[in-house]
Amino acid sequence: MGKFSEREKYQAVQAYLDGKESFREIGVRIGVDHKAVEKWVALYQMNGMEGLAKRYTTYSKMFKLDVLNFMNESGTSILETAARFNIPAPSTILQWKRVLEQRGEDALLPKKKGRPSMKEETKKATPAEGSVEALQAELERLRMENAYLKKLNALVLSKEKLQSKTKRK
Repeated sequence: MGKFSEREKYQAVQAYLDGKESFREIGVRIGVDHKAVEKWVALYQMNGMEGLAKRYTTYSKMFKLDVLNFMNESGTSILETAARFNIPAPSTILQWKRVLEQRGEDALLPKKKGRPSMKEETKKATPAEGSVEALQAELERLRMENAYLKKLNALVLSKEKLQSKTKRK
């Protein structure tokens, strides 16, 4: 399914509301599933042009519970409920319902999206120069470097001893 502008969605909705074409005919004409056209019409009827606008939002736990309770109490379908609460994808409500049934209310808490920030890690890794933490970090680094060089020296000496023993024979 391709992406459609608000204007294209509005034209499809108007074609249906004017009685010119059915959901299926509009879907075939513009290259989208008829269920998408049906969803656009429901969103438009409940919310006007705002229902056709693209929005990326996060929903609170209480909002999700309110939507699910409304759907259960009123007996409305997922499509009708999504249109009523101006939720662009009805499948979102279905997902909330499954999460609630499987993992409980706490699973409905909004999650942070995207990759975690690295700023906190870099702040911890680079303490102020001359501070106690910076001096301790430098001391630890120097100790590790010293230990590494000692082991390297011991390895080189052991290889030289092995070579000198093999040459004598």
